[in-house]
Amino acid sequence: MIPVLTIDGPSGAGKGTVSRAIAHQLGWHYLDSGSIYRALAIACLAQKIALEDVSAVVEIAQSMTLAFECKEALVVLLDGEDITHQLSMETTGNTASIIAAIPEVRAVLLQKQKDFKQPQGLVADGRDMGTVVFPEAEYKIYLTATAMKRAKRRYKQLIEKGIDANLSEITKEIKNRDKRDTERKVAPLVPASDAFYLDSSDLSIEQVIEKVLNFIQ
Repeated sequence: MIPVLTIDGPSGAGKGTVSRAIAHQLGWHYLDSGSIYRALAIACLAQKIALEDVSAVVEIAQSMTLAFECKEALVVLLDGEDITHQLSMETTGNTASIIAAIPEVRAVLLQKQKDFKQPQGLVADGRDMGTVVFPEAEYKIYLTATAMKRAKRRYKQLIEKGIDANLSEITKEIKNRDKRDTERKVAPLVPASDAFYLDSSDLSIEQVIEKVLNFIQ
């Protein structure tokens, strides 16, 4: 059996940083499911596809190829092109959240995500990894934090990258995204019944990583 660790939770909870660190320490493969939806969002925005045109969005989802390269930092390749710098844009995140609510799109991308399960193991980061994509996973974490804490982290990240940001707008967007993700009809954001619930609001990344490793061991 190939071991799988799923780390689900809302945007800004620290899932990506924690998941990549765990994957590196364990020597497992890494799947950032959010990047799959964000990559599709980037492709749709680049081709000026109307999100209401479900068939067109599905067609792009079927044809795109995605790869993760964990070097000094994560590199995401969409059809061979480095799109890493575009993944963190607010327009990308908001578009991805809308796309993720389309059942036909989720059906297409489901198998793409399952294919990342390979020896020696997989750390899967997302919103429905433990409930829908890998319900059979041996290890499941639900990582969260308050909306304000997550907004402040996001604000800090953008400012450090030299990107103009407004804390109140980011907070509003995070709350709106949470609402969409938790209320969508298909695969809503909820903790798996057998997941370890972990609130990172008052924890450092190092403390969260330690707790996750202790949970696995």
